[in-house]
Amino acid sequence: MTLTDTGPLVTLFDPKDALHQNSKKALESIREPLVTTVPVLTEVFHMLTPSSQGADRLREFILRRGLSVWFLNGAALERAFELMERYRHHPMDLADASLVVAAEKLSTRKVFVAISEPTKSSAGIVTIPSRSCPG
Repeated sequence: MTLTDTGPLVTLFDPKDALHQNSKKALESIREPLVTTVPVLTEVFHMLTPSSQGADRLREFILRRGLSVWFLNGAALERAFELMERYRHHPMDLADASLVVAAEKLSTRKVFVAISEPTKSSAGIVTIPSRSCPG
């Protein structure tokens, strides 16, 4: 399975996004099931705006089982908060922490990301180093 971060979901479902085509190509190369978390979806729907065509298409994609949603239970939420505290001097919000916890619990290290920076923009799979996911 491949965990899915906020970036590719926004770029896939917003055709005006600069990384839309890159994300589509990256998605076509992924053969494993896609999984995300509720905190990631919260960010995505906020960025797409709930009444947008992109949000409608994302909802359809989820309902057609193109993307599974992993829910945090109490222990997982506690672990996410622990990670947020540990990495408070780095940009780790609840969505990021939820993906790390999901990686730990689901035994995967692959994450579908879209990165847009002034010098480099890309979409694809990154592998979380094993030291980032202590069990």
